[in-house]
Amino acid sequence: MAKVVYHPADQRGHADHGWLNARHSFSFAGWYDPSRIHYGALRVLNDDIVKGGMGFGKHPHDNMEIITIVLSGELAHKDSMGHQQTIYPGEVQVMSAGTGVFHSEFNPDHHEEVNLLQTWIFPDKRNVQPRYDQTFFDEDGRKNKLQLLVSSMEGNEEGLKIHQDARIFRSELETGATVSHTLKSRGHGAYVFVISGSVNIKDQTLNRRDAMGISDTDSFDIIANTDSDLVLFEVPMEIGFK
Repeated sequence: MAKVVYHPADQRGHADHGWLNARHSFSFAGWYDPSRIHYGALRVLNDDIVKGGMGFGKHPHDNMEIITIVLSGELAHKDSMGHQQTIYPGEVQVMSAGTGVFHSEFNPDHHEEVNLLQTWIFPDKRNVQPRYDQTFFDEDGRKNKLQLLVSSMEGNEEGLKIHQDARIFRSELETGATVSHTLKSRGHGAYVFVISGSVNIKDQTLNRRDAMGISDTDSFDIIANTDSDLVLFEVPMEIGFK
């Protein structure tokens, strides 16, 4: 029988810093829940809203795969590898922190907020050379299907590459549509985060910003109760380095 864990939107951690309004699916910064440290290799899923003209100052990361999905607005990125790029809605950014990297993130629009999902995934290798990549994914590629955004560096699947046997998908479903997802192995689990709308998984209704983890199964269906937008993270449930 599949193992499921349900995370309602209103049970996420919350931090309002004025310039930043953040919701945490897993323990982060000043919010700690011993039952929600991570989901397999998925360590962080932050739903951040940054006010116009504000942002995260220069700060370090190491040995983490960092994935940013901009939902609305725009986010300017600058790092110690020499990248200076802006991320727009529909774009995904990946950064392998590896041996260490500094970066900053800033909302360059002084009038509009930026809403982004920032995800950290534990890598399967330590101290790799830091790297950066970014690309745009057309919304037509996720209409009533799962669009692969991120996949393993070692595989031949589509998507941006990270140092972990993980996959990230996005899907925009019309009311009544169903998509099925098959896990790569029984050692993997899926974590579904609903950006907007309402879906049903394993007889559980998930509304806006609700999430569910599903493991110990081969596959599962996602049924759209309304027009919906979601992200699906497939990750190993055991963490380790090669």
